[in-house]
Amino acid sequence: MRTPRLLPLPAAEWDDSVRELVAARADDCGAVPNIFTTFARHPQLFRRWLPFGGELLTKGLLPPRDRELMILRSAWQCRSDYEWGQHEPIARAAGLENSEIERVPAGPGADGWREFDRVLLSAVDELHADARIADRTWTRLAQRYDERQLIELVMLIGHYHLVAFALNSFGVQRETGIADLPTGHE
Repeated sequence: MRTPRLLPLPAAEWDDSVRELVAARADDCGAVPNIFTTFARHPQLFRRWLPFGGELLTKGLLPPRDRELMILRSAWQCRSDYEWGQHEPIARAAGLENSEIERVPAGPGADGWREFDRVLLSAVDELHADARIADRTWTRLAQRYDERQLIELVMLIGHYHLVAFALNSFGVQRETGIADLPTGHE
């Protein structure tokens, strides 16, 4: 989407509540990413969404590399430029190699994946396509993850689909210098 349907809330329109919500999300130069200033148009919902998203992103029980692999696959499946661009550097910092990031669009059937990476990618694809994880994939996930991690995995994938749906529907624009969604297809 080239034209935003909802523009970020301009700083001149921030009340104290919004200012409090976005202040902690500013970068070193004081700029607040468009996702936050757009979601700030609904301060009550934004205030309640932030802790959940923050829990999944920074305090979750899933290994960061696994989490970011699933987020990138969710971004790809939803064709969310913004989500992909924001999470590509996070994925790299979490331990994904450039070659792995480049392979995400090819999905779990692509050559070169670790076996458990295939399982994680399959979980994303199955939830995206069927709204449930297949028994075989679930069994393989449960061999490595405990019940809390399994719950978190489903919520993580669902959450990043929700975020992608919002970003895509609102037309939230990527910040300058943020990577575009890869052009490759499965």
